[in-house]
Amino acid sequence: MLPPPPPKWGPPLLVLVLAWLAVAALLQPTFMSMVEIWDRSETYAHGFVILPIALWLVWRDRQRLAAVPVAGDARAFLVIVPLALGWLAARLGGVLVIEQYAFVALWIATVWLVLGLKMLRAALFPLGFLLLMVPNGEALIQPLIAFTADFTVGAVRLVGIPVYREGPFFTMPTGEWNVVEGCSGLRYLIASITLGVLYAYLTYRSPWRRIAFSVAAVIVPVFANGMRASIIVFIAHYSDMKLALGVDHFIYGWVWFGIVMLAMFWVGLIWREDLDDAAPPPATHSIRAAPLHTVALALLLAVFPLYEGHLSSRPVPRPALALPAPSTGWLISQAPFSDWLPQWHGMDIQRVQNYQRGGQRVMLFLAWYGTQRDNAELINSRNIMIREKHPEWRQVGRDTLSRNIAGQALPLYEAQLLANDEHQRILAWQWHRIQGRDGISPYRAKIELALAKLLGRQDVGAAIIVATPYHDKNDVEQANALLAEFLAAHKPALDAVLDRAK
Repeated sequence: MLPPPPPKWGPPLLVLVLAWLAVAALLQPTFMSMVEIWDRSETYAHGFVILPIALWLVWRDRQRLAAVPVAGDARAFLVIVPLALGWLAARLGGVLVIEQYAFVALWIATVWLVLGLKMLRAALFPLGFLLLMVPNGEALIQPLIAFTADFTVGAVRLVGIPVYREGPFFTMPTGEWNVVEGCSGLRYLIASITLGVLYAYLTYRSPWRRIAFSVAAVIVPVFANGMRASIIVFIAHYSDMKLALGVDHFIYGWVWFGIVMLAMFWVGLIWREDLDDAAPPPATHSIRAAPLHTVALALLLAVFPLYEGHLSSRPVPRPALALPAPSTGWLISQAPFSDWLPQWHGMDIQRVQNYQRGGQRVMLFLAWYGTQRDNAELINSRNIMIREKHPEWRQVGRDTLSRNIAGQALPLYEAQLLANDEHQRILAWQWHRIQGRDGISPYRAKIELALAKLLGRQDVGAAIIVATPYHDKNDVEQANALLAEFLAAHKPALDAVLDRAK
């Protein structure tokens, strides 16, 4: 049994704990947002154990860390101030994941402030491990879905089974399949990364082996998930859709994941380096707590949530927004061509108008946000064309395009929607307009809106969607041409309305 750390470590550790509590209290909404996500999402429930594991790693290395000289370092404010500004910008812009990373990074920088740069370096892995507390990875869902669908359909075709595919949906002689969010493998990937980097740190000593195993922990679960999906499809197909469709669908998946992880760890043991750990150096006597640094930290951080509260208290503008009147040849249609509407949330003003020219139909949808705030954001993962497992519609295609509209390039997302009974298809174009400019990049939009609010300007934004029905896949180009023609006639008036709305 190793001897406990010397008593002289009490004061600096107490100062560090108080500093961490001060950061958590002053930035409490950010900390609680992580806890809420851990609690409601099985994908991110591992967040509850990250801090205990990091503390255990520190306790495990306590003799080595006890040999590190400790002295408060005010140079940490050179990092803390930009991190606090980043937290504020992310908070104002509604970029929750950046806001949460900034919070955890402030915790890490606080170690530098209270215990010094040498301690930060010595405890770099346990501190860096804290970054895994942040619930991140939703941006990977669609690419993972696409890869899993590609892998599975490729495997089915490889064995000679006929299959027809549209986006994440594919049909085989024995039934239909849909690669949904739960099949993307994101849970496997996050669990593998968390366990993989921890295993690499505990098992290896050379940096390249740690990096190599951590990279393997990213790559292996992606391909393993493709194999898992293929195995489930094959089991269901060859059992005439009697197996792998209910609870056993999930059981097979987690059993397969367990086998893959055990195999990866077993192979990793071939190059293990943890059996010849060197004896820890003797404890140092250079320890100086920095309580004044903690007081300065609290006073500094208190400014940022106060300023954020001041900016967020501004009244939301409510202008009168009227969609463009129909141009020559077009008429307002009182009856929509479909009951489908985009799934946008929290907008301050919503407008929907249907246009008709002979047998041609177009819907114009506008979601206008007077200011960005919680649950009322132009750029939000909840703003989608169709929710997963919609009872009537499914999205079978999505692409990023640039269309020439009246001599101007318009970047947009194109979505192809199909009714579940396959009686109707819809082509939809979507983009946003901020400060008189059109775009589709969510990152650029978030930065522009956050900077505008940070500088006290209006952070107004609007999402615009136009849609038209079409009959089959061969009519997509005709539908594209119709939407381009409609926008050429109506977009200048729409832009003028949006640019005047303040």
